[in-house]
Amino acid sequence: MTRRILLVATALVLVACGSAAQGKRYAMEGDVKALDASSKTATIDAGKIGDWMEAMTMDYPVKPDAEFAKLKVGDHIKATVVVEDVKYYVTAIAVVAKH
Repeated sequence: MTRRILLVATALVLVACGSAAQGKRYAMEGDVKALDASSKTATIDAGKIGDWMEAMTMDYPVKPDAEFAKLKVGDHIKATVVVEDVKYYVTAIAVVAKH
């Protein structure tokens, strides 16, 4: 019985660690103001991002490189911001028509 409890507890810890490693994900919508190919960052004027960030313009790392390649200055995008502790990046980018 003790072994079973230990196995279940270990499994729960591993699941929790795996979830934390993936970070929190937030929907983002905004306009690309600038791109830096050397650092793979985009300056994005974004609306409020969930409970993580108020509306503002800031630099976001973009991952993977294929997502960065989709972007052009002036694009209006919808994307996902992944926040891992103090690090963050933008991924799953779709260029969309501005409302």
